[in-house]
Amino acid sequence: MPRKLVSYIAASLDNYIARPDGDVSWLHAPELLLPDEDYGYRKFCGSINTTLMGHNTYRIIKGFDQPFPYTDTTNYVFSRSNHHRDTDQVQFISGDIIEFVRELKKEKGKDIWLIGGGQINSLMLNNGLIDQLILTLIPLTLGTGIPLFQGDTKEVKFKPVDGKYYQNGIVQWILSPGQ
Repeated sequence: MPRKLVSYIAASLDNYIARPDGDVSWLHAPELLLPDEDYGYRKFCGSINTTLMGHNTYRIIKGFDQPFPYTDTTNYVFSRSNHHRDTDQVQFISGDIIEFVRELKKEKGKDIWLIGGGQINSLMLNNGLIDQLILTLIPLTLGTGIPLFQGDTKEVKFKPVDGKYYQNGIVQWILSPGQ
């Protein structure tokens, strides 16, 4: 059974996944936190063993005041430059990332998490590689920032698979691209 490429991501009402500088602290605002609620994160993490992210997203994650969070997965960072050296935590990919992801999806294993950012999300969407989108909509606007899909994207209709409304106004959809 082929692996799925899943985008599990949160966005503001005005379609931003981060502030212009990559800040995502708004996702952890006290009014958004519900006791004993992780919005399906632990269950989702149990379904994947690989992450994909762009270099800017990787830099933002490395800038958090905590250790690299994805130590139990194989992590690939896409970069336009081939000057990066692999680390114990990540492998850098600078070649044909579309073909790389196609081949990765053919391998045996759990699903693959497309962490982002917006440019990588658009590239994967435009090439028909996203199999599922788990979108958590946060009830606030940022005004500006990094959009969920950055740049030109083709029209893709998604069909709802599941959804959940939380008492703090957060809505989470599980969507699959329509055929």
